[in-house]
Amino acid sequence: MSERKLPTGLSRRELFKAGALSVCALSLSKFAGCAPVRSEPQEQAARGVQIGLVNPVPSPWFRQAENNMVRCQLCPRGCSLAEGERSPCRVRENRGGVGYTLTYGNPALVQEDPVERKPFYHVVPGSRALSIATAGCNLSCHFCEVWDIALVKPEEVHNYDMPPEKVVAHALASGVRAVSYAFGEPAAFFEYMASTAALAKEAGLLNLAHTAGYLRPEPLRKLCRTLDAVNVDLKGFDEAFYREVAGGELAPVLENLKILRDEGVHLEITNIVIPTLNDDLALIRKMCRWIAEELGPEVPLHFARFYPLFRLSTLPQTPVSTLEQAREAGLQAGLKFVYIAKVIGHEGENTFCPGCGQKVIKRIGFIIAEMNLENGACKNCGSALPGLWQ
Repeated sequence: MSERKLPTGLSRRELFKAGALSVCALSLSKFAGCAPVRSEPQEQAARGVQIGLVNPVPSPWFRQAENNMVRCQLCPRGCSLAEGERSPCRVRENRGGVGYTLTYGNPALVQEDPVERKPFYHVVPGSRALSIATAGCNLSCHFCEVWDIALVKPEEVHNYDMPPEKVVAHALASGVRAVSYAFGEPAAFFEYMASTAALAKEAGLLNLAHTAGYLRPEPLRKLCRTLDAVNVDLKGFDEAFYREVAGGELAPVLENLKILRDEGVHLEITNIVIPTLNDDLALIRKMCRWIAEELGPEVPLHFARFYPLFRLSTLPQTPVSTLEQAREAGLQAGLKFVYIAKVIGHEGENTFCPGCGQKVIKRIGFIIAEMNLENGACKNCGSALPGLWQ
């Protein structure tokens, strides 16, 4: 006798597995896996964790200017800092006419989790990655899920003493497949990420990044030499929304998406759909057409559910029907892989073969419940799917 399905569409066994994973995930974080686990001072000291641990290192991404000023070359802001001044991202500073990064080797988050949590749906499904993140961000999103790390100074959070070689050694000892620069904004710890990624690549590990993509072309192209996959948060498709709600500009992000395409890095995109702010279906259709035409129809697109938090705590969570309409818009635009994220058990979590339409990966949250791919090809019809499958 087949197992009865619940109203969610999941069997009791599937729902239990998804729930167990969710409980495990929540035990690692305060929300969506974004904050480090707090522990007693003695335990923190034993693990090399302390409040305000900062390791200032001169950054090659500053140019000296007149009157002992320095100008940052990393992101579109191009901040000019007077002596003693700190950048808006909170992690770069002019000390004696030299530009320093304050986040080299002192991550505020170190944790292992499934690659599906980034989210990456076309990168070694079911594997795990070691994620690191530091304080700081060069945007100021009103819907930031990690505001207690990203929108504070590194002196204000508990940090690990973990230089690049320690990160790679820990990843190898843990048996994970990749190092992931995620949960915080990798642009805030660019120098640390670049050094770690170079060592990780030498050690045979994959390098994954989840970023807002708010960088200048030169550092991004340099980073692409070591990155294997990037998931970019495309926060909306409207300049006013980017300026007013995210604190940045849309145009540089679109340009960087093209750079990632040109550099051959595996690319996935996430769009958090926020009620009343970026859920206009006409703009979503426009965004999907742009992705299909400029980046290609095989780029996976994740429409993620918004949950009330930070400065947008009075807004409702995204209706599932809105996410379904967004997904349909993506499919109508010609995109072959359009997903619904943060709705456990929804059909939109699964991967379907664009050749025969069969379900090739069944997901329940972060769990791979069924895999019908062999060497990246559909077992039913042999069609190859884009991604990193080995």
